[in-house]
This record gives sequence, structure tokens and C-alpha cells, in this order.
Amino acid sequence: MGKFYISTPIYYVNDEPHIGHAYSTVLADVLSRYHRLFGDEVFFSTGTDEHGLKVQEAAKKRKVEPLKHCNETVKRFISLWKKLDISYTKFIRTTEKRHRFVVQNLLTYLYERGDIYFDTYLGKYCIPEERFWTEKDLIDGKCPSCGREVISIEEKNYFFKLSKYRDWLVSYIKENPDFIRPSTRRNEILGFLKNGLNDLCISRPKSRLDWGIEIPFDKKYVTYVWFDALINYISNVGVYRDNDSFQKWWPADVHLVGKDIVTTHAVYWPIMLKSAGFELPRTIFAHGWWLVQESKMSKSVGNVVRPVDMIKKYGSSAFRYVLVRNMTLGSDANFSEEILVETVNSDLANDFGNLLSRLVNMVGRYFDGVLPGVTKPRKADSRLQDRAAALADTVKTSIKGMELNRAIEAVLAFVRQINKYIEDSAPWNIHKKGDTERLGTVLYTACEAFRIANVLFSPVMPGKAEEASRCFGEGIKKQIDHTNTDTSILQWGGLAPGTTLSIQGSLFPRIEKKKEINMEMAPDRGKNMERPVGIEQFQKLDIRVGRILSVEQIKKSKKLYKLNVDIGDEKRQIVAGIAEHYTDEDLIGKQIAVIINLKPAKIMGVESNGMILAASNDNKLTVIGTDREIAVGSRIS
Repeated sequence: MGKFYISTPIYYVNDEPHIGHAYSTVLADVLSRYHRLFGDEVFFSTGTDEHGLKVQEAAKKRKVEPLKHCNETVKRFISLWKKLDISYTKFIRTTEKRHRFVVQNLLTYLYERGDIYFDTYLGKYCIPEERFWTEKDLIDGKCPSCGREVISIEEKNYFFKLSKYRDWLVSYIKENPDFIRPSTRRNEILGFLKNGLNDLCISRPKSRLDWGIEIPFDKKYVTYVWFDALINYISNVGVYRDNDSFQKWWPADVHLVGKDIVTTHAVYWPIMLKSAGFELPRTIFAHGWWLVQESKMSKSVGNVVRPVDMIKKYGSSAFRYVLVRNMTLGSDANFSEEILVETVNSDLANDFGNLLSRLVNMVGRYFDGVLPGVTKPRKADSRLQDRAAALADTVKTSIKGMELNRAIEAVLAFVRQINKYIEDSAPWNIHKKGDTERLGTVLYTACEAFRIANVLFSPVMPGKAEEASRCFGEGIKKQIDHTNTDTSILQWGGLAPGTTLSIQGSLFPRIEKKKEINMEMAPDRGKNMERPVGIEQFQKLDIRVGRILSVEQIKKSKKLYKLNVDIGDEKRQIVAGIAEHYTDEDLIGKQIAVIINLKPAKIMGVESNGMILAASNDNKLTVIGTDREIAVGSRIS
């Protein structure tokens, strides 16, 4: 068993958590869950940064004490992480005594070894960023980090000797290409260091700011918030307090940060560790920003996405999936509700959720809900099994390379291969032939392949993966638990023949972009022409590809069938007057065109939820279908 230590930044508590906070934390959680899945013991660190001027000002605005403000605000983060199924190991707050103890011990050590000194500072200061800048740092006379105005300031403070270690750090970065990733950020930091490095002011006089950790060797000062915050990465694993824990987990494998704070993590932090005599983290990985219409999210602009709203509307698993699926780690990406809906409908409703529904329904229909076993597997069955084995290795390699979206694409491609296997094998035709052994082999193979796909999706969407696993019994559900590090769950044969499958409802109901449209289907019919309609009216019809799963004649009617039709993300009961033209065997398994947004209607006392399309000629009726196989649920336009 290996080990893996990953951290998120600790988040400032001056406001509520936004999509950037959620993204960093979901990424760390997904990586943590994958590493556990592949057998590693994991330490996942996250928390909140609770000192500094921003917090002091936020508390002052609310007319409460800073600690009370922190105690109230931190609950929003903890609550959101619970809603997002975040499986962190330890949550650290910089106001905790254990953290203050570590910060003050480290400060004392660095001061006594001569890397901290007292001096007068004269220069530019950005109040929102709480950072000092030299004249050459400024861009058009403004803060290079946030673009806001700076003030001139002169005061006595304590400084940390960053400049002493500049040459060492340049050499270290060049000799360790994986230390800063992606390479664009590595080059950015080397460019930053090229022009020299100023010493870092690490204190603030209490006369100006008193909300912070007191400097242990001068009670008139508190610690600069960034110096305090960075230490959380060693504080949370027990440095100076629990040597066994610290020796076990440090150095960190990955510090996951946003690209806007890469300088503090890739310059200040490694030099602090070097001065203190600690090893450096193996990788500092800077991810990109979520944009709205190519613009960075900003509260002042009003385009901030609230994770709580997305979770409430679409669920935790869908939100997590879209965040990880749609951004290449390290690059920026656009976010919108439309992108979320399209991704969920395409990947999760049409492909993943629809596959589960098909499998459980076919086992229910053909084997009374009891999972059959395998008899005389054929090449197609063995190929799917081989692909399942290869998939775990592909995902593992992608996770090791921090390519999460590639891991997801690989699992999704496998889901589509299972769907194709079902279409090619055509269980409905095998059933017609009465070949029970072959039918059982096909359905077991597809169900077991789905189980492995579900396990490999579980780090991304643990809630829905657990829901899907319930269909196959409690024993399979336990495999999804994030504490499980038993890699045997990725091996073929996890499903036991004879297991009773249960339908849990639609895993990912299709999200309609607009409210269901009420339509009056009563055009004037002439012999040679119809009333012309505009394209807008035609587009109101939601016509999908469906597959007929079962057929039952309605009592007291020679013309009417009650059909059970799979339309992708759900099953519909539809009454159709085609009994005089088709036998039930002609229809079962047939792909047809279905209008799905009609008002429900009762025909001879039986509810009908949709309409199949058919054409008639000389009293002969033909159901409109497809000339080749296409994914069930595909829209016809």
C-alpha cells in the first residue's frame, strides 16, 4: 500500500465559498478517492485562513468580533463540503491553538538562525491583498496582483530573507521539472525570479492590524497572514506535535492551488521550508479559473456562480462531474448552466443512466430480476472483459499524470462500448429465439462491465455511484465507500450470479431546458395539403428515438396496444392503435420515433404518455423507425 498526501489552499473566511473554492476542493477529493481506489492510504488536507486585514474588516462591517465572524463563516465551508461529498482527512483553521503553536515555533527557529531581521520599510502597500510592493513591481502604478490602488507606507517590521535563497530556488526548479506544474506556471515563476528577489515583510504592527498570530519575540507585532497560512500544510500533519504523523505524511505529494496564488506557494513556501530544514512538497499544481463568457468571475461584475445553488438545482454528483469533466487541469474553462445541462444530458442521462436502466429492466423482464450467470462466453464477451481490465490501468495512468478529464473520458468511452455491446448482441432477439444461456451470458457480461465502470466513476460522483450500486445489492454498495482501499473491486467477477437486482428509479433524469410544452394536436386536415407551420412550431415537438420493451393488448380492444417504451432516461407507457398491423414479437426491440412532450391522455381507461409516429397507405399502417441502430433517447430534428 502506498501513501498520498494532497492539500487544497486554505480559504479566506471574509465571504461565502464560490465556484473556485468548490473546484479546488472537488479536484482534491476526486484525486483522493482515486488514490484510495487504487490502494493508497490518503491524507487530504483542507481548511480556512482566518487572520489578516480582510477578515478584520469583514468582521468590523458586521459589527462582531473577528473570531465570532470566523466561527460563523467557517460553517458555510464545512456545510458546502458536506453537500459536495468531500472526504477530507483533517480540516484546519488558522485560529486553532495547535496551528498557532506551530507558527510561533517556526518563527522562533527562523529568527534564531538569522533568517528573520528587523528593519524599516518604505514602499507601496496594497490593502486588499495585504502585500508590500516595490515601485518596479507595480503595473501602471497599481497592484500587480489585483489591479487596485496602492498606498505609500513607512513602518518598522520583521523581514524574512527570501533573497538569500533565490539562486538555490532557481536551481531547484530547473532540476525538478515536476515541482511546479503545469510548465506554463513553472516558466512564469522562473521569469519572476530572473530579476532578483526582495526579502518578505512577515509582520504587521498591532497599531495597524491586531488580528493575527502574535510574533513570539515581539508582542507589538502579528504575523503576516500569508506566512501564517502557508504553514498549515505542515501544521495539519503534526509538525512539532506528532512526529510519527509528520514523518509518515511529509513531504506532500501535491499542493493543489489556483493559478493566482502560485507565486506565494512556489516562491515563499519552498524558501520557508528550506530555511526551516524541511523537505519540499513534490508538486505544486496550479489549476485554471472558471470563466463566464470568457471573463473571470467577479462579485462586482455579478457573474459569480454559487455552488449551493447548483447543488440544490442539479445535485452534488452532476455538479462535481461537470466541474471535473469540462476543465483540463491547468487551463481555464467556461462555465454556464447551459454547459452543465448539456453535459449531464449527454454523458450521464443518455449514456450512463440509460445503460443502467436498460440492464436492470432486461434482467427484470427476462430473468425475473435475478442476475444470470455466464455460459460459454464468446469473443465479444471476452473483448468487453479485456477492455474492463485495460480501463483500470488507463484511468490509473491518467490520475498519476493529473489528467482527470482524460480519466473521465476513458470511463465514458467504456460506457458507450457497453451500450454498443448491448446493441450488437440484441438481447431482445436472443430472447425471441429462446436461447436462455446466451441471453444470460450477455446480460451478466454487460452488468459486470457496468459495475466496473460505476466503480471507476465513483470518485467523481460518489453519491450517484452509490445509488447505482444499490441496484446490485448491499454488498456492491459497500465497494463505493471512499474508505475502501481493496483493489480487488476492479477485478472482473464482482457480481454474483443469483443476485436479485432492484430498480431504483432514473439515475439521471434528463434535464429539460424549458418547461414542458403543452401542445394542441388538432391541425385542419385537407385531402392534399396541411396548414403550413413555422419552424418555431415544429421545434416545439420533442421527438426522440425509443425502443419498445414490452407489448400488451388492451382488453376489449382489437386495435390498441399498451407499450412500454425506453426513451433514454426513462420508460414511458404509450397506448398505440397498431394491434391490427403488428404482433407483439414484431414490435419488441424495435426502434421507433416517439413524441414525448404531449399532455398525458387516457384511452379506454389506460394512461398514455406520448405518441409513436406511424404512416398509413391503403389501410396498411407502418410504424416510423430507424434504418440503423442509434442511441435510445437521441432527439429527432
